[in-house]
Amino acid sequence: MRSHALRRLVMTLPTLLVISALIFALLELAPGDPMAQLPDSIPEDVRAAMRAALGLDQSAPVRYALWLRQMLVVEPSVALDALLGTDLAAGAPRILSWQTRAPVMSLIAQRLPQTLVVVGLAYLIGTAAAVTLGVWSAARQGTALDRAGTGLAAMGYGLPPYFTAAVLIYIFAIWLGWLPTVYDTTHRVTGWDSAAAQIRQMILPVAVLSLQTTAQITRYTRAAMLDALGQEYIRTARAKGLPERRVLLGHALRNSWVATLTVIALGAPQIFAGAIITEQIFGVNGIGQLLIQSLHAGDLPVVQTVTMLIAVLIVLANLTADLLIARIDPRPTHA
Repeated sequence: MRSHALRRLVMTLPTLLVISALIFALLELAPGDPMAQLPDSIPEDVRAAMRAALGLDQSAPVRYALWLRQMLVVEPSVALDALLGTDLAAGAPRILSWQTRAPVMSLIAQRLPQTLVVVGLAYLIGTAAAVTLGVWSAARQGTALDRAGTGLAAMGYGLPPYFTAAVLIYIFAIWLGWLPTVYDTTHRVTGWDSAAAQIRQMILPVAVLSLQTTAQITRYTRAAMLDALGQEYIRTARAKGLPERRVLLGHALRNSWVATLTVIALGAPQIFAGAIITEQIFGVNGIGQLLIQSLHAGDLPVVQTVTMLIAVLIVLANLTADLLIARIDPRPTHA
């Protein structure tokens, strides 16, 4: 187990390095120039000075090496300085937004709490609902309720978030008038009334994201449960007269956790991809909206950094899933 974890950790570093190079290269090859929107009346020497200030006078390999150093050394040092009161990053150049000239990590830190609250709550609700629905559907295989649940899961998995969001907005915000359509990021919880308002404005974006999670995980949970319920030890447990609840939860679900936890861990970063669209629809001031705005503005440092952070989440989710499998199912294939 320990040697397997070390091997996976060692493999993670070159993987992230390759991903960072691909992200930088793809965005470098993308059309557009941050200086193209400037007025033609600006003299060439001023344009040259502005390009130098943005680092655009350097070659692509030099800019990639600088960005990588800022990601791996400078920005972690800034975070340590803020936590410990040290002076490790004094005078070091940080990753700056071309649009606002503010440190990119500061922009992300301002918006990340909004994303984590919405995405985290949606994933918890979606996962709990998916496991419950998957177990319930497998226990009633072939019934009308099983077919209805499977159909709804397939439909929820196939529908894109923007379509689901539009349907929920029309029903609950426009037709019934129960919920707001725009997420007020300036809202502060100071009492019961403000807490209720916060919950109301979170329902629609959380519902859109949790529906996507529920649909994806339900199918795998049901399949893993059906495989477990067909094993000999389940027939033995039932022959002994154990209650069906104990057979389902104590035996079948426990032995299907390897497949289920793998899907849960690997699905965590995917909800961030859904959050990019959902935040834009509902006006959530999170990193998804920041990414969309930066793409429209051609702000490559922000786009590169946010995309890299999402890639890190995906790699870490894969690593977590692999280590969870090795922990739960420590057979020689995982050693």
